[in-house]
Amino acid sequence: MYIAFEGVDCVGKSTQIELLKKCFKDAIFTKEPGGSELGVHLRKILLESKMQFSKKAELLLFLADRANLIDIHLVQNKNKLIISDRSFVSNMAYAKFDFDQNILFDLNSFATGGFFPQKIVFLHGSKELIEQRLSKKNLDSIEKRGVEYFLNIQNALEETLEILKTKIDIKILKLDASLSIENLHEKIKEFIND
Repeated sequence: MYIAFEGVDCVGKSTQIELLKKCFKDAIFTKEPGGSELGVHLRKILLESKMQFSKKAELLLFLADRANLIDIHLVQNKNKLIISDRSFVSNMAYAKFDFDQNILFDLNSFATGGFFPQKIVFLHGSKELIEQRLSKKNLDSIEKRGVEYFLNIQNALEETLEILKTKIDIKILKLDASLSIENLHEKIKEFIND
């Protein structure tokens, strides 16, 4: 089973995934971008570089990482539990302001070869929660775009998930990121084991 965690920065995806590593020791854990060697380099270029990219170039780099990760690492482990910090859903949500959703879905279908997550854990944060957590971080180039940007992306994630329900067989668990770490962890484990 392939499970992806979605949500904007600072909602606790990484915290929950770290907890799951203790429960599901045989699972494959990955992330997008950066789940493969190519992805590590692309992530560094995209998030830390001073280079400027067109929106199209940025989209295509993320798609290249996704294709490489899935083809080389995930497909061969498709019979195992795979847990990913983000997936194509984030790509579609972040890019939806610049590109048609149908084109984005088609490009991601091509990049993934149709290998989509069966379950999505969507952590949703309030404006106050996101502001508070962002204020405690050294911000990368995307995080520097600010809380309003993340609220727009969060709305785009929700809209994207609604669209995807009509296109692929997917189960979605939406959780309030302000719940306690332990409470979130229990709900997520139940969802995975269901």
